Amino acid sequence: MREVLAQAAFQLFLERGFERTTVDDIVARAGVGRRSFFRYFPSKEDAVFPDHERCLAEMTEFLAAAVDSDPVGAVSDAARIVLRMYAANPEFSVQRYRLTREVPGLRTYELSVVRRYEQTLAGHLRSRFGEDGDGALRAEVIAASVVAAHNNGLRLWLRSGGEGDPEVAVDHALALVREAWGRPAASTASTAPAVLEASTAPVVPFAVSGGGGGDGDGEVVVMVARKGTPMWRVVQQIEAAVGEN
Repeated sequence: MREVLAQAAFQLFLERGFERTTVDDIVARAGVGRRSFFRYFPSKEDAVFPDHERCLAEMTEFLAAAVDSDPVGAVSDAARIVLRMYAANPEFSVQRYRLTREVPGLRTYELSVVRRYEQTLAGHLRSRFGEDGDGALRAEVIAASVVAAHNNGLRLWLRSGGEGDPEVAVDHALALVREAWGRPAASTASTAPAVLEASTAPVVPFAVSGGGGGDGDGEVVVMVARKGTPMWRVVQQIEAAVGEN
């Protein structure tokens, strides 16, 4: 019944326009009563986004089962659940995108839906990074980054009319998020140059003499980095220090 009502509503929105379609019109097209409509949808706006509640529940379940070793990777993978929902029905997704662009009220509603996804991702990250201080801030910033990256790739696909593989652009955007915020794996850290991690220090390179002849040969570059600093930032500073020496 939920699907029948959603299809009837969307057909009418395309035929008459969102504002000129009433709930009475929708239930008449679906052949049910008003009570049936409100049993499944609190408002007309909800009928435009009938699949988001299920998708949000699937995301929540996925994150609950995610391992702790790579929280940024987990929320990036969770965002792909939303992408797959859109990609499962390209025609409907493109039509909905165009309708949403035309109706200010639907754009506002869509923002509230996006915010719920972001809060779900942030909640998972806070459980890993901490509920207070920098942990909570880090969680909010990463969640916002994941959502922005996902939406950028998704909208490129929707604007194209649903042509091609939407995962290409989204995967590229999410890879940038993981590069910026992801922590290096244990195996990578064990083979990298020695790095001193301090809880309050920034990434700072400085040279320690290694018995060279005074021209820089034999010197060792020691890094002091804030715990959790992305590896790309550490490597960048090492390269800069080596270049200077």
